[in-house]
Amino acid sequence: MLENRSLSKNNINAIRRSQVPQIIDTLWQLQSRDMLPAIWFIFSRKGCDAAVQYVENCNLLDECETSEVELALKRFRIQYPDAVRETAVKGLLQGVAAHHAGCLPLWKAFIEELFQRGLVKVVFATETLAAGLNMPARTAVISSLSKRSDSGRVQLSSNELLQMAGRAGRRGIDESGHVVLIQTPNEGAEECCKVLFAGLDPLVSQFTASYGMVLNLLAGVKAIHRSNESDDGRPSSGRTLEEARKLIEQSFGNYVSSNVMLAAKEEINKIEKEIEFLMSEITDEAIDKRSRKALSQRQYKEISELQEKLRAEKRVRAELRKQMEATRISALKPLLEDPENGDLPFLCLQYTDSEGTQHSLPAVFLGKVDSLNASKLKNLVSSDDSFALNLGDTEPSVTDSELDNGLEPSYHVALGSDNSWYLFTEKWIKTVYGTGFPNVPLAQGDALPREIMSTLLDKEDMKWDKLAQSAYGGLWFMEGSLDTWSWSLNVPVLSSFSESDELLLKSQAYRDAVERYKDQRNKVSRLKKKISRSEGYKEYSRVIDAVKFTEEKIKRLRNRSKRLTNRIEQIEPSGWKEFMQVSNVIHETRALDKNTKVIFPLGETAAAIRGENELWLAMVLRNKILLELKPPQLAAVCASLVSEGIKLRPWKNNSHIYEPTTTVMNVIKLLDEQRSALLTIQEKHGVMISCCLDSQFCGMVEAWASGLTWREIMMDCAMDEGDLARLLRRTIDLLAQIPKLADIDPLLQRNARAAYDAMDRPPISELAG
Repeated sequence: MLENRSLSKNNINAIRRSQVPQIIDTLWQLQSRDMLPAIWFIFSRKGCDAAVQYVENCNLLDECETSEVELALKRFRIQYPDAVRETAVKGLLQGVAAHHAGCLPLWKAFIEELFQRGLVKVVFATETLAAGLNMPARTAVISSLSKRSDSGRVQLSSNELLQMAGRAGRRGIDESGHVVLIQTPNEGAEECCKVLFAGLDPLVSQFTASYGMVLNLLAGVKAIHRSNESDDGRPSSGRTLEEARKLIEQSFGNYVSSNVMLAAKEEINKIEKEIEFLMSEITDEAIDKRSRKALSQRQYKEISELQEKLRAEKRVRAELRKQMEATRISALKPLLEDPENGDLPFLCLQYTDSEGTQHSLPAVFLGKVDSLNASKLKNLVSSDDSFALNLGDTEPSVTDSELDNGLEPSYHVALGSDNSWYLFTEKWIKTVYGTGFPNVPLAQGDALPREIMSTLLDKEDMKWDKLAQSAYGGLWFMEGSLDTWSWSLNVPVLSSFSESDELLLKSQAYRDAVERYKDQRNKVSRLKKKISRSEGYKEYSRVIDAVKFTEEKIKRLRNRSKRLTNRIEQIEPSGWKEFMQVSNVIHETRALDKNTKVIFPLGETAAAIRGENELWLAMVLRNKILLELKPPQLAAVCASLVSEGIKLRPWKNNSHIYEPTTTVMNVIKLLDEQRSALLTIQEKHGVMISCCLDSQFCGMVEAWASGLTWREIMMDCAMDEGDLARLLRRTIDLLAQIPKLADIDPLLQRNARAAYDAMDRPPISELAG
């Protein structure tokens, strides 16, 4: 009969990994339960495309439906030959497709049409599909409760989860919609419930003051009157600052936030008063008073003396624990010396997550960051403040004398058995084992395993997520790749090691420190038992339980107060402050005099143009240096102003093939000086509006404007076709505005028209959104 033992965290994780359903299995389940069509949300373009490739042999269409898809595809190919996504055709004929920002809008519109006709049964889409498109489905499948962001992996909010879930159920067709959440190794039913019952996020105003808005609200008399303008067509006066303020304060966001803020502030005041009262109930004096009342004088004296001894012994225990940790790190350092011809040792990393769960991770040690042939990682660790060691800030026990004894930590790298890279200091190593990978070539002429893995590490995007943090440095992880998978499979499980394998236990100093700590820990335990056996402990424990209950209540109240404070910070009306900051920049750049309301030519151009930063666009378009450019070169410069947010394929070589001409690069270099000056003024007045000037995509736009075909430009392109189409469309939109702007040189207007005509051709001219 098996012994009934609780499972370790590693075993639990292994079980959860084995329970993660495969895409094909889930797909057949949906079909057998009549839950198609479905929108399957995956939070990356690459993931959506990979899912289509994975299931493209699973035919979800009958013969009639397949014929309809073939006919629709044939018509689409005749009408838009360059818009066909050839890699997706096989999956489309089986009833599956991907839908994300990397696809051409024409292709996305085609997929949406087939989906609405019931000819596409499953669409793998990013979360952007959850809003704004008329693509209802019977089922919404959500692949994960977390997604990668610029700041690491973040959990979905209740709003995001419900927005995606809202795609399930077709009005007039389905009586009810279905939502399926896929279990992952780290997320299951419990985590799902936490998100669902966390409550909706508050309504937050998206109001932002722009240069165009401020100019159009305040602009009055023009500084320069043109002869062809009539007095009637000239504005007599703009709004005063007071009138503009009243208009802004009437915005919906400010109205909502003012009411919500009042209620939130009242609630915070109530919470603070309650916390203040409860704190008075758990002071040492209050506990002592209640203990005296509950116990006899003899009982009180006995427990007081024992408690005083317990506090003293706990202080000794804390000091011994600190000494044990210092000795452990000292003993680890020689074990982590970079191997030359020896093994790459196995080790165990250990940390406790935010919920108090301890994790143990087997890994193969690669080496100290400074010694690796991984320049990207070295530069990241040395330049990013996130990896800084804040010794003494979070652990007061770290002393200068300990650092002098060689305890200053260093960052190391290991590959875990879960095919994840781990970046860590000695703080997070539980032990090092005496066995490891032989660091010898696997075949004649091969590089050493350490060099191979260092190269694979340097190929990654370096998107590290933090698992834990301490004064001795952080523990970070990053997902590995298919290339590292075979290496990770050879990392043994922890249960295969014995105590004799643990090199750390061979350190006599560390073993002595552990024994001293254990002895003191036992002494504390015996003293606690002695207190629990004292005559008045039963009454005393009730006092302590009441104190613990009060402390928990205070903790809950503080968490609520913190949530309300964060909510107030999010929704506090800031429109007028932003308006004044923007108007100060406009005033200093002489676009408009905010006192006299006289608008200057720069302000007139900025007020008429549409864009992310109208003032910056106006500055560029009024620069005489643009008059020297030919139409394709003008298009390339315009592209540098609107390329914000455009992405490269991270898994492709960043070779754009087409580089901008020297003339274009010289113009952008000169414009960069003007941009720096505007950014300085913006920073002075607290304005955070971006001033885009990015030359990396200019060559692509210049090539398109020079007549290159779509097939030629997309050949081995480092950009997704949807991103390139979006860039070209933005550039065309800016070029279309130039001839309509006042006080723009006629030559520039003619060149802009010529560039527009050259660029506005299929498949860009037929984009549907």
